[in-house]
Amino acid sequence: MCACACGNQKSKHPELEEILSRYKGERGSLIPVLQEVQNVYGYISQDAIKEISTALNIPATDIFGVATFYAQFHLKPRGRHVVRVCQGTACHVRGGAKILAEVEKELGIMPGETTDDLRYTLEPVACLGCCGLAPVMMVDEDTHGRLTVDKVAEILAKYE
Repeated sequence: MCACACGNQKSKHPELEEILSRYKGERGSLIPVLQEVQNVYGYISQDAIKEISTALNIPATDIFGVATFYAQFHLKPRGRHVVRVCQGTACHVRGGAKILAEVEKELGIMPGETTDDLRYTLEPVACLGCCGLAPVMMVDEDTHGRLTVDKVAEILAKYE
């Protein structure tokens, strides 16, 4: 927003301004706005929440509540590659915890974190639906099954 006293409320983010202009005065538009903002920026920043709050006349705390309630929304930048490691029953029995530990070691991050270079985000998940391939991890939309600790570094190297 403009810092001057002229009342100019021009957004610092023209893409966000364009999204908000399409939903002006439209009831029930918060979730579609959040989805579009995340599609453009990769996550929903605090600045975006403030601008959405002003444009839609919704308290920022309510927007934050919606954004944190739904797992699809992210409030921090995410990596170009999302690594999901299954922790479901079949994967757990077949060494899923060891696979997750190896991914943590290789990437130097803990679950829920993103590497400093914004290359990878690590997410443990309850189930990937590939129990016959356990243990399993996905990198973006690619499924890697029947994993061993020795295969993790080689798989991750393909996404550098």
